[in-house]
Amino acid sequence: MNVRAAIAEDLAAIAEIQALSPEASQWDPESYLNYDCTVAIETRVIGFLVARETAQGEREILNLAVDPGKRRRGVARALLQAELAREKTQWFLEVRASNRSALELYESAGFRVTGRRESYYSNPVEPGIVMQFDS
Repeated sequence: MNVRAAIAEDLAAIAEIQALSPEASQWDPESYLNYDCTVAIETRVIGFLVARETAQGEREILNLAVDPGKRRRGVARALLQAELAREKTQWFLEVRASNRSALELYESAGFRVTGRRESYYSNPVEPGIVMQFDS
């Protein structure tokens, strides 16, 4: 598996993975190229991560999703590790309170819970758990 920056030709695969991942944020995939978007590749795109710098010394992970048939194989961890290796800074993210797999992934990578945003997500409405990582 390789992790690299996303290109326009990856957007259809990103859109498909996102559509198959209702727990992920459902944004316009074309907008991801305006941010730092990375993809995991085997013979095709099997996952993606979108992040951005929010202030000097601070980054936010906006979305992370993996093809359902490729989950539990280290794809999300590889994408997350590539992002965390980008620079020494602080990272923030929100994750659905019901998304136990994501919460466990982020906690195992060193993120800690720093807050809770009630009714943050829709479809269904549920809290967002705010997490932070300091490198």
